[in-house]
Amino acid sequence: MSRALKSPWYKFYDDEQQHLDYPDFSVYKLIEYTASKHLNNIAYNYYGNKKTFHDFLKQIDDVARSFKALGVKPKDVISICMPNTPEAVIAFYAANKIGVVASMIHPLSAENEIKYFLNLSKTEYLICIDFTMSKVNAVIEDTKVKKVVTVSVAESFPIHIATVYNVLNSYNNLIDATKQIFNKKEKVLGWKEFVKLGSTYDKEVNDDFKGKDVAAILYSGGTTGTPKGVMLTNLNLNAQAMQAFEHVGCFREKDKILAIMPIFHGFGLAICVHTVLYAGGTCILLPQFNAKTFDKLMKKYEPNFLVGVPTLFEAILNNKKFNHMNLSYLHGVISGGDSLSYELKTKFDKWLKDHKAQTVIREGYGLTECGSASCFTPKNYYRPGSIGIPFPDMYYKIVQDGTEKEVPYGVEGEICIYGPTVMLGYIRNKKETRKALRKHKDGRVWLHTGDQGIMDKDGFVYFKSRIKRMIISSGYCVYPNNIENIIDTHKDVQTSCVIGVPHPYKVTAAKAFIVLKDPRKANEETLESIKKLVEKNLARYSWPFEYEFREELPKTLVGKIAYNVLIHEEEMKNKDRKWETKEEILEQVDNEENADELIEKIGKE
Repeated sequence: MSRALKSPWYKFYDDEQQHLDYPDFSVYKLIEYTASKHLNNIAYNYYGNKKTFHDFLKQIDDVARSFKALGVKPKDVISICMPNTPEAVIAFYAANKIGVVASMIHPLSAENEIKYFLNLSKTEYLICIDFTMSKVNAVIEDTKVKKVVTVSVAESFPIHIATVYNVLNSYNNLIDATKQIFNKKEKVLGWKEFVKLGSTYDKEVNDDFKGKDVAAILYSGGTTGTPKGVMLTNLNLNAQAMQAFEHVGCFREKDKILAIMPIFHGFGLAICVHTVLYAGGTCILLPQFNAKTFDKLMKKYEPNFLVGVPTLFEAILNNKKFNHMNLSYLHGVISGGDSLSYELKTKFDKWLKDHKAQTVIREGYGLTECGSASCFTPKNYYRPGSIGIPFPDMYYKIVQDGTEKEVPYGVEGEICIYGPTVMLGYIRNKKETRKALRKHKDGRVWLHTGDQGIMDKDGFVYFKSRIKRMIISSGYCVYPNNIENIIDTHKDVQTSCVIGVPHPYKVTAAKAFIVLKDPRKANEETLESIKKLVEKNLARYSWPFEYEFREELPKTLVGKIAYNVLIHEEEMKNKDRKWETKEEILEQVDNEENADELIEKIGKE
């Protein structure tokens, strides 16, 4: 390399190491190795169903054998379209154990999105939650999928909870079953039937996976706002776990974490699952999260670590059921997925102190293209407005927009990242890979994040804004281009533009501006027709919060839609906007029941 990397932040490291040694083996082998030191620790807890690391490794081995019995080969791709259940986690590590790539799909994705992800990854085997089956059934014949394994959220429930769940859902399940049968029935297996297959396979199931091999595909907007498959290697995910454990610095063996962030999200997979298991901790798996019942989760599980997006912490502050609750068991709180305002941090730190928690909230920054988090607030030091300093072996620099030229400290530019967690690239998209991963004059390949930021002379990084149009809504990535593409297919729509607007709970939500071919059709009937089209083709979390008909949209000098003008208009309009009460907002956002509420209804809590 032609030039040494700058790292002024090292002087703010406490006891952590500046450099780590990363093994050249699989994600599974890292967990197997660390589990051997604490086989009797609880690896996961699912509504009271607890499994030790010994039992967890056995479950992984059984499912790995089942994959082999199905005919899955090394370097094949399986897709896991699941919320946070034991089966999702087991399937991920089982696939990795036999050298298979796991493509992680959001189970609330729309039909066309599921088809796109399956075809992009060339998936031949799919593990999916049962409620997605009607969507899978609608697109499966247009993919290369050979076998589908269906899983119920109740699969691993303790017997008394599973009984209640199955009784209350039996009618709906029966109705749904008539819609969920493939043209070729032999393509479908239930989870129990699938696991039994493993008993027929008596050969070795070890792999020869190396650090450089792709372990997972996660979906991100990249630098342009169009979903792409991010290829993360074994090294990427293992380095992420080791770095996070080292830099967070207060995670202890046997600590419990509420795994709220979903496993199909980089933060959920890399931090809430892989890092925790690497550290010998317990993942409290939750397939669905409801902010209104969060106080019950805290009382029930008493987690030592809490990881979430800013909207979660905002909701906690407004939950009066936390009054007088003692949270002394909590010694780590991490915010990620979106920017944490100084105001919210200040309020939440005081709330933690008032509730006897021995910690403050610490903010992390990262993106799927570098595993997840790569920058984090130091344990004992905070600079207002900063997202912290880089992890061990991760390097940041700020470059002038559109160039590879580094700017001086204190000058705003694009954030670039270098280190062992940076992705291999986007699957089957060399053009976008070249845009994101660029070799600089120092001979190193840097990830251009598409985010604006500043670095001070001590190496503290300050996130400013996103260059790309991607919207972060409640921690989820929402892509305006996707929404516009769907809206523009409506027979009455001439053009549309989607931007992010302020939202009191989600922080930012999508708003669609629509120009109709015939302005006289700007009525409720047309609006409902457009909404139905969007809701059929896009996941719920990406549906626009608002729609507005316009006779025309502002344009740039070269005729492009000037979405920045719309953003400015909305910012001015929202200065004096009066929102609904917090309770009304939560009712909008969290109107589905989770399993805890289901049980409470019939007095089985």
